[in-house]
Amino acid sequence: MRMDPTHPLREDPSLPPSWYAASVAPRTPLPALDGDTHADVAILGAGYTGLSAALELASRGLKVVVLESCRVGWGASGRNGGQVLSGYGCEVDVLESLVGPDDARTLFDHSRQGVQLVRDRIAHHGIDCHWVAGHANVPITARQARTLHHDMERLTGHYDYPMQWWDQATLREQLDSPRYRGAMFDPLSGHLHPLAFAHGLADAALAAGATVHEQTPVLELQRHPRPALRTATGTVHADHVLLAGNAWLEGIAPELERYIMPVGTYIGATPVLGAERARALIRNDMAVSDTGLVLDYFRLSHDHRVVFGGGASYSSRPPPGLAQVMQRRLWQVFPQLHGVPMEYLWGGYVDITTRRAPHWGRLTPDIYFAQGFSGHGVAAANLAGQVIAEAIAGQAGRLDVFERIPQRPFPGGRLLRTPLLVATMAFVKLRNLIW
Repeated sequence: MRMDPTHPLREDPSLPPSWYAASVAPRTPLPALDGDTHADVAILGAGYTGLSAALELASRGLKVVVLESCRVGWGASGRNGGQVLSGYGCEVDVLESLVGPDDARTLFDHSRQGVQLVRDRIAHHGIDCHWVAGHANVPITARQARTLHHDMERLTGHYDYPMQWWDQATLREQLDSPRYRGAMFDPLSGHLHPLAFAHGLADAALAAGATVHEQTPVLELQRHPRPALRTATGTVHADHVLLAGNAWLEGIAPELERYIMPVGTYIGATPVLGAERARALIRNDMAVSDTGLVLDYFRLSHDHRVVFGGGASYSSRPPPGLAQVMQRRLWQVFPQLHGVPMEYLWGGYVDITTRRAPHWGRLTPDIYFAQGFSGHGVAAANLAGQVIAEAIAGQAGRLDVFERIPQRPFPGGRLLRTPLLVATMAFVKLRNLIW
């Protein structure tokens, strides 16, 4: 079994082992930064946010330099579950409580645009990342089913979103699992190969004129007299800087890090099952996420595997017996796969905020950031890059709405925030077992 350690390996610039890395063609590394340079925009991070912004800005004729500590798509952008979803990490009622119904509707509409942006870029740039439309949220208990049905009615009635409710029998026609009570089906969301999509975004940004330097960790954000990103091999001086490191900022901007928490999440892939056996599990090839406290999410790959995510670590270590836990979770969803192992197993970090709402904005008039995707980042991170690129180009209307979302720091500071979150999640899990 191939397992990716969840701690970053700064000294190893290659991609972490995963089915994603094994299923794409090797890429020639892009050269590291060598010496000082100047740009209109300097970007930290060659994940979805940074590459999206680079593509937008370079297409407008700006000189853009992207600095990546490892490889394109090394972080969550190349390791995630591949689900491209409308909305954010929090539900719309949380957005309404934070910014009011009008701004919440605007933010949700922007998230729809994020999904469409992904689809448009795949089509326009010919990105071969195996896009498939369709996603289902599936409840495990009757109470979850009632809550999910209420959420669907709210999205269709107040947000004009074309959700469908499937009862248990209708769901079973598409998903051969006895575990779930129904489904909220979203025909506009979908899934893709996340690393292939990241590579395609990088190619599009490079073709538009952006420069991407791999294996170039940023050591310092210089703020005055004008922003710059300093590395061990040179400095990029710029009119504007975008921090798109998300869970990997590691001291570059401490005032941002207090608002996010890195959370470990894990994904596995079965051996190739064959087309007939795989399609018998998910007949319409949709992506699926359940509504458990620690959710399971899964889909079929283009080569007829089950790609299955689940479990979370709120400390810095993977859960004990992770491989066995992941296999049991898979077999609980699909009993007919009992005995089928995980051929690949990997993990990584996502960055969550206290309310799971996005945290995008400006540190200064010239320094921008986007973080807090809370496990919901494929569409949202692409949107963030576009929204921030617009703001840099002088059209800040969409970013202004995101900046109105109030944020709370995690309690405990840098040393105690992780132990406090671990204790809180243990209490929440216990409460759910009792209640």
